[in-house]
Amino acid sequence: MEPDGDLNPDTDDLPLRANTNHILVRHYVLDLAVHFERKVISGSVVLFLEPRCRVRTKAEDGTGPGAGDGAGTVEAGGSQDGFVCGFPDVDPAEDGTKGLRKTGMERMFGAREREGGELQAPSAVGVQTAAETKNTHSSHLWETTGDGDFTLVLDCCDLDVSKVEEVDVTSVSAMSNLLSEVASGSSGVSLVKLQADFIQKLICLPSGQWRQKHQLFLLCSRAPGARGGSSLHFHRDRWSLQVRKKGAASPQEFPRVVRICYETRPMGGSMRWIKDQDNRVCVYTAGSPINNRALFPCQEPPVAMSTWQATVRAPSECVVLMSGEEQAVPIEDGDTRFSVWNYYVTMPMPASTFTLAVGHWYQVTAEIPPVLERGVRDRMECANTAEPGARTGEWTEAELVSGLGSSSSKVVKGSPLQTGSGDQTTCSDSTFSYASLEDEGLSVTDYSGMVDDGVSCSHGDYPCRFTEQSARSQRVIPHRVFGPVSLLQKAQTGVLKLLPRCLAAAHAVLGVHPFPRLDVLIVPAGFSSLGMASPHIIFLSQSVLCAGSGENSLSLCGSRLCHEIAHSWFGLVIGARDWTEEWISEGFATYLEDIIWAHTQQLSVRESAEQSDLKALLRWRRLSDELQNSEEELQILRPNMENTGQVSESGSSTVKHALNPDKTFMQVHYLKGYFLLRYLASQVGEQQFIDFFRLFVKKYHGQLILSQDFLRMLLITFPDMERKGLTLSAIYADWLDRPGIPKWLYERSAVWSQARLVEEVKAEVVKWILLSQSHQGKGRKRKRIEPKVNYKELTSEQLVMLLELLLEESELSVATMHTLQRTYDLQNQDAEVRHRWCELVVKHAYTLAYGDVEHFLLHDQAMGVYLYGELMVHENSEQQALARRCLSLVQEEMDQSARRVVEEMVL
Repeated sequence: MEPDGDLNPDTDDLPLRANTNHILVRHYVLDLAVHFERKVISGSVVLFLEPRCRVRTKAEDGTGPGAGDGAGTVEAGGSQDGFVCGFPDVDPAEDGTKGLRKTGMERMFGAREREGGELQAPSAVGVQTAAETKNTHSSHLWETTGDGDFTLVLDCCDLDVSKVEEVDVTSVSAMSNLLSEVASGSSGVSLVKLQADFIQKLICLPSGQWRQKHQLFLLCSRAPGARGGSSLHFHRDRWSLQVRKKGAASPQEFPRVVRICYETRPMGGSMRWIKDQDNRVCVYTAGSPINNRALFPCQEPPVAMSTWQATVRAPSECVVLMSGEEQAVPIEDGDTRFSVWNYYVTMPMPASTFTLAVGHWYQVTAEIPPVLERGVRDRMECANTAEPGARTGEWTEAELVSGLGSSSSKVVKGSPLQTGSGDQTTCSDSTFSYASLEDEGLSVTDYSGMVDDGVSCSHGDYPCRFTEQSARSQRVIPHRVFGPVSLLQKAQTGVLKLLPRCLAAAHAVLGVHPFPRLDVLIVPAGFSSLGMASPHIIFLSQSVLCAGSGENSLSLCGSRLCHEIAHSWFGLVIGARDWTEEWISEGFATYLEDIIWAHTQQLSVRESAEQSDLKALLRWRRLSDELQNSEEELQILRPNMENTGQVSESGSSTVKHALNPDKTFMQVHYLKGYFLLRYLASQVGEQQFIDFFRLFVKKYHGQLILSQDFLRMLLITFPDMERKGLTLSAIYADWLDRPGIPKWLYERSAVWSQARLVEEVKAEVVKWILLSQSHQGKGRKRKRIEPKVNYKELTSEQLVMLLELLLEESELSVATMHTLQRTYDLQNQDAEVRHRWCELVVKHAYTLAYGDVEHFLLHDQAMGVYLYGELMVHENSEQQALARRCLSLVQEEMDQSARRVVEEMVL
């Protein structure tokens, strides 16, 4: 394990320390309390562990002594449900790649005080105070545990751990009969072995009994520590938490249920503590490069897919949103001013996909009152009352013990939500929004029968929507939109209006929605990207909200929604096994965004192709510019090349370039990945390519993949490609393993530059250049009469292209800038257009519009990072003063990576 001193978090790779080849976390139970006054989250996480079925050594991988002779293989008891053993230890790729299968789910990059008392941690957990835990890095006697003891290694950063203990599941009364049942067939077996067998049986319960399974996980998580000295020895360094039990020499002897009591830190990299647009405190997971290791100790390598359930205590006036399959109904926490929210997932996913947001948000409804009083507590109106006869409480012990119950197919709907104290309970017709697509004029054509439905699930056992008949016809899943009061109107006219249409279009293109519901949250201004997709929840930047009126103003919001929705299929239900292969997530979502958005708009085939070509040219220009101004090693889609997916003997690895601040703001994986998919579509036909996507989703949903999994299946499905010389090695060489731009892209960009929508823009550019030249005559003694020019109305994408082409002009007159702004109402266009307008203002020092630049830097922080550089590079004192003033106003709320980059430019 590399020492901490070898890693610089500003410039080097991200370590994934968890020893996932030895032992896996199969389920997490989190019990958390949110403390706004201290900006920390405290509580515990209980880990349910399972030893790996095999442990491979470097010798077996061909990387150590004895390679090829089979030395070093360790057989271990493992799961019988195919989940742990469902990922083969070796992937003998045809291109020569081999090694342990590992890696994962790309995160799209996209966070203070409170009046009143503090919530106490549950007494059973025993979390220490911040003062007691501040300097706690190791338990007593850590050094006395010998090398012969097995060490559980978890990814952990910026957490104060106070205690790690083994949990005594025998104390759970509901377990007694089951333990007796296990013991009856295992005479002479130790209690430790009986507990291990019971936990293994619990982990392997079939998917039809998931409710009872989760209830048993919860009961076990609340059990006290094991008798006879339950505390385990632990040590925390910069990137990991290491745990040992004296005398446990192997993963099989290590406790199967472990509780970790801890507290986050205010500046931990996984969380953002900030104020929202209404100046109300909130906190949300940041989606930072270190993912969730600063929220709870976990296994970050994506191969460690697990399920989870969480209890979150937060102030009663707050809304708690989280990755979870059913809408959470808050419960008042006794006489305190806190509410308790419960969430769970049944689909195993990497811990990096866990998402949490707590704040004073309101639900966006179809009709927003003109004025919302600050004292109103019914911002999140909810009314899916419990179905008659449906369960609203916990399972009885008798039901749990008796064959562990029988699965109920009913989904428990939420009861009226209490968001305040006393009787302040309000309900609306429906918690979730279901729009009538027919009323909106959206095509309801369903293409789900276009491809073979005979592809069966290849993942481990969990309740899978792809096998549910009802899910196949559910074009629009239940959805809600949340945001601060000040943005409700914009969120209503944009997000709430478009969301059902985008969901229906995504279903028409890709088929079954992988997740049963969706929340969309408009996050604070300091959010570092335009959006981030997680299971059941999407974070959206305020920059995508509509600035003007009319369909044209919806383009950025609609396309971004389509991008994030596409991640449900590519990035979440199908993830990358190696985090360095971000293009598997971002390239696919960028490609599908255009197709889904065109379907949402009901464009004809010709209109869709024209819009696609215009966007392709814009992306080509962006990619070309980015590659000219970046290091070559950051331009490669598969930076690990032939070592992609390989890990160490224990399962640990590093994510290449993950902590490089320059990479955070690069889009090469989005754009180059998008162009690779366009290239492949051009070889087989776009509709055939989309049909193939659906087949690929049906085969690989619920799994982690490498590039070759997608490409190999494509080449098998379309054998003519290989006969034309398009082989796996050729795609690697041209697209994945080489910096720069492939030849096809150069050639195709020339075609896109002559597309009809582009030619229209070019004609308008000529008019503006001529106008500017007419204002540049010398020696005029009287005011020149403004020539009459008819300017064509342009779409948002065309306006972006227009401003980009005008940016290439060395000089534009003040009068031309004024007329340009007035003609297109540029200060009220979407953020993409306004960004180009601000660049133009800075380049030509158009002082009358410096207010537009300042507004952009303050309110569009997700896009304004490099605008600071433009302000500084021209060495204009007024522009530099503007940059410094804006930075001083927003630096406290800026994303840490963005702030670091901007400070280097400005200070």
